[in-house]
Amino acid sequence: MSIALSVFGLILIFFLLRRMQASFKFKKEVQTLFSESKSNWKKKFYKDQLDKLPEPVQRYFNYVLKEGQPYINYARIKHVGQFKPGIDKDWINVKGEQYASTQRPGFIWKGTTSLFVAKDMYISDKGRLLVSILSLFNIVNASGEHYDQGELLRWLGESVMYPTNLLPSERLKWTPIDSNSAKLNFGYKQHSLFFKITFNEIGEITEMETKRYMDEKNLETWLIKTTDYKLFENVLIPTGFDVIWRLEKGDYSYAKFIITEAEFNNPKKF
Repeated sequence: MSIALSVFGLILIFFLLRRMQASFKFKKEVQTLFSESKSNWKKKFYKDQLDKLPEPVQRYFNYVLKEGQPYINYARIKHVGQFKPGIDKDWINVKGEQYASTQRPGFIWKGTTSLFVAKDMYISDKGRLLVSILSLFNIVNASGEHYDQGELLRWLGESVMYPTNLLPSERLKWTPIDSNSAKLNFGYKQHSLFFKITFNEIGEITEMETKRYMDEKNLETWLIKTTDYKLFENVLIPTGFDVIWRLEKGDYSYAKFIITEAEFNNPKKF
C-alpha cells in the first residue's frame, strides 16, 4: 500500500511540475510577443482618414470607432465556446485566452478543453500549432511555411477584435467590390494575403473569406462569420464567431466562440 501511495505521489508531483512548466512557458511566450512589438501611443483615428476608402469600409469604421480613438497596439481577450477537432468528431467545450500585437503582427492563443490544450501562435514572424494532452505530452507540433501563412491570416482576420489594425497603411489596402463588400489586401514580409469582406447596412463586418491551407497540401476557402457587436473600452467589436471551411461537400464549421472579455493597450498576461 505504501509503495502504491509513493508511486501515486511521484506521478502527481510530476504532473504538477509539468503543469507549472507549461504555465511558465506560456507566460514567457506572451512576454516575447509584446516585447517584440513597439507601441505608438500618440497615433489616433480621425474620420478624414476614410475619405478615399470604399463606401462600405467607411461605414464600418464610422460605426465601430470614435473620433480621436487611440490606435490599438496590444489586445488581450478571453472567450468561451465550442471546438470540433475533426469533421467526423463531436463538439467539445473550450475556454480560450488570446494576446495580440499590431505594430509587429503577432498573437498567441491558448484553448483549454477537457481532452487537450491547444496553442496557436504567430510570434517572431513564425506560425506554429501545438496540441498537448494534460499539458504533458505534445501530440501535435506543427510549423513551416503553410503555418506561417495560416497563422498570419488568422491574426489578420481577427483584427475585427482590434479594428484600428484594419485602417489603411503601407501594408494594408482596401479596394471596392460593391455596396456591401470590399477586398482587403495585406502585405508583410514574403506574404501577400487577402480577405473578401462583407458588411451589413449598419456597417458591421459580417463575413470574411479567404484561402488558407487546411493541411500541408490543400488550399481551401476559409470563412469567419461574426455577430453580436458589443462595446469594449469604447470600441465596438463582434463577440460571436463561427469559423468555417467551405469544402466541395459543403460547409464545415469547426469553431464557435463567444468573446467574454477584451482589453486594449495593456500588454500583460491575464
